[in-house]
Amino acid sequence: MFSVTVRDHMMVAHSFRGEVFGPAQALHGATFLVDATFRRAALDADGIVVDIAAAARELNAVLAAFHLRNLDDDPALTGRNTTTEVLAQVVADRLVERVHAGAFGPGAKELAGIAVTLHESHVAWACYERGL
Repeated sequence: MFSVTVRDHMMVAHSFRGEVFGPAQALHGATFLVDATFRRAALDADGIVVDIAAAARELNAVLAAFHLRNLDDDPALTGRNTTTEVLAQVVADRLVERVHAGAFGPGAKELAGIAVTLHESHVAWACYERGL
């Protein structure tokens, strides 16, 4: 399996519901380093997994919907704790939508999967991986 990873970041505000979150139940900020890894079994005719420029552009576009915003105000996230794990899934799902819409070009049709890792610090991160 071949893979290509692109990286970006987003800064958000949010709060959590539930005693397990302690002080994080209050509104607070988070800066996430975000890696999106694209996988496929065989390289395309050009010898690539995915167009890296397109992957970087599309990851940035997905993250722009959250960057410098309060996630508590996002209707698409209503009723969900926007944990690192949940956000990894949301970003991955939105990237898959963009692949299916053709935003990555025709070569992306052979992608096998996408994994999104959100680093919330240098010692903690979460990943969500899904097939296409």
